[in-house]
Amino acid sequence: MTVRDSIARLADELWRISLVLHGHPELAFQEHRACAELIGALSAAQFEVEPGVAGLPTAFRAQWGTGAPPRIALLLEYDALPGLGHACGHNLIATAGLGAALAVRDALPDLAGTLVVIGTPAEEGGGGKVLELNAGVFDGIEAALMFHPGVHDWRYAPLTAQIEIAVRFHGRAAHPTGNPTEGVDALAALVQLFTALAMLRSRLPLGSHVQGIVTQGGTATNIVPDLAEGRFGVRGLTTAARDDLVAQLTECAHGIAQATGTTVEVSAASHGYQHVRDNAALSGAFARHLAEAGITLAEPTPGVFLGSSDIGDVSNIMPAIHPFVAITDPDKSDHTPEFAAAAASPRARAVMLAAAEALACTAVDVLTEPELLAQAWQDFHAAG
Repeated sequence: MTVRDSIARLADELWRISLVLHGHPELAFQEHRACAELIGALSAAQFEVEPGVAGLPTAFRAQWGTGAPPRIALLLEYDALPGLGHACGHNLIATAGLGAALAVRDALPDLAGTLVVIGTPAEEGGGGKVLELNAGVFDGIEAALMFHPGVHDWRYAPLTAQIEIAVRFHGRAAHPTGNPTEGVDALAALVQLFTALAMLRSRLPLGSHVQGIVTQGGTATNIVPDLAEGRFGVRGLTTAARDDLVAQLTECAHGIAQATGTTVEVSAASHGYQHVRDNAALSGAFARHLAEAGITLAEPTPGVFLGSSDIGDVSNIMPAIHPFVAITDPDKSDHTPEFAAAAASPRARAVMLAAAEALACTAVDVLTEPELLAQAWQDFHAAG
């Protein structure tokens, strides 16, 4: 059976599962219903499924083939956003990856290599792929494929490196009028940090960004705050640029502490994600196959960055792709109620099926054409 025939046969069932996920959105590490739907479909297709990998109840690893190389992975995301449901379209990522896996199985019933399907929970801040990488779930995999719905048709994702940093200033409580000289204002120190970062922001390189919030600033207006906490989202065009900005933030915080008589603690408040490395060989293959469905992928608009994702960590270990395919117009945005609605629209169905077919065809190419995988690794090393 051809990939196209398989996707056509599976179309209604894939859309049914997509709507189940969309209608029952589950937050990071709580994706039990989504996981059950996906595992059920893979098990019915005779994939060997290992649930609960990496110690995560809503993660899984499924396999078709001999276990021998080449070993190619399709990545499925399925967590939703608090209050917004599937406003990032992960229901489409999950079912496109599922459809691709089932189509590869139909197209290559006697596969000599190995197709792996990895269920990756908690992309929205939980870093499921990072946890799976650290636990060895990706060991032996030679390339990883996925797609993401969006507002642009882009061959690859210009996603930056990201991490959240917690800053905690300690001062000394006092009455602001009764004994003001005894107080050491921790909140004033935190405010100074925001001011310093505003000055720093004006000279940051392309792709670098820092944005903060106050998470604790005192308990009463008649008490000099002895504790103030802030959380800062730090991004960089590359992981090295992100780490450099974290070092600058840390230096600013310690300088302000010395100047204000406070003490300060700076620590990571999230796993952090690395930047995404494009793989020209694989993303080019995906784009060629997607063009057969009438969708043309362009290069990303220079200077436009759409966020961060734990696929970045995977892409820094092996060749990987994360193209964007639009399910709505470019004047819209994901992480909005409008995008959540679009993720259950007729256009979303068409895009999901087209992406499933292109992913499957790309996987078949990599599994059956050794020169493509060799070129992918050559591109990977060149990008590094």
